[in-house]
Amino acid sequence: MTEDSPTVSTLSFGPDRAAPNHPHLPVVILAGAVADDISGPEVQATVRRNGWGGAWLYGVFPYHHYHSNAHEALICVGGEAELQLGGDGGETVTVRRGDALVLPAGTGHKCLSASADFLVCGCYPPGQETPDLKRETDSREGVDDRIAAVPLPDTDPLFGAGGPLLEAWGR
Repeated sequence: MTEDSPTVSTLSFGPDRAAPNHPHLPVVILAGAVADDISGPEVQATVRRNGWGGAWLYGVFPYHHYHSNAHEALICVGGEAELQLGGDGGETVTVRRGDALVLPAGTGHKCLSASADFLVCGCYPPGQETPDLKRETDSREGVDDRIAAVPLPDTDPLFGAGGPLLEAWGR
């Protein structure tokens, strides 16, 4: 997606009041993964080519939420935002145009603040295109088992086979 390799970092979180988080997979942050001249629809086309589906263009909800049945990639295609990951006890990260986050199932996330032009392309691995939307007030009965059962993707949403996500998640 860019001529240079993105800067890859990871964050891990334990269970939190607002979200269960994933028991062993980290959030993968790909700083500078997408070139500035690539549009949202072009990113959507790229993730589809790499087998990820359910691609949408929107922002990030301003409340803690997570998905117990799907991993989710959030690729910033406009503006910037402060996102809280991992629930109340998690970390605040700044995402800017060109950055990507891959959140393993169960990872809490919410938008704290955003520029007026903030826009992400969200997408999911094959078979996970219809994620549930869980809030901190929802019952957690069975959630840990659902999160643990979500299969690892075979491809990176932006870089396909052999991308940095697969390396970070041990594929």
